[in-house]
Amino acid sequence: QVQLVETGGGLVQSGGSLRLSCTASGRTFSVGWFRQAPGKERDLVAGINWSGATYYADSVKGRFTISRDNAKNMVSLQMNSLKPEDTALYYCAASNQKWVPGTPSGYNYWGQGTQVTVSS
Repeated sequence: QVQLVETGGGLVQSGGSLRLSCTASGRTFSVGWFRQAPGKERDLVAGINWSGATYYADSVKGRFTISRDNAKNMVSLQMNSLKPEDTALYYCAASNQKWVPGTPSGYNYWGQGTQVTVSS
């Protein structure tokens, strides 16, 4: 069983930046950051596999950067040029698969979530 702990959420003005971190209690293969706004589905924002291959949703390409430190079992999401539509509860999720699953069902472990609010 792997436990995931997210940190780094908060309130920021439009155009600002935040950095989310996800620390795992053990080794993970692929890790994804999802977000879910009220009344909406939980969507994959960015993902990274063990070798460092990355995936980004079109809505965040060029603004968000995902990275990982395998020695520390940590995955980070640097979010720049934030927009009000980025406001959501952000979840870190880990998968035993060697590629990044695109849907929540592909993930085995989930964090509790961290709130990101972007004011206009």
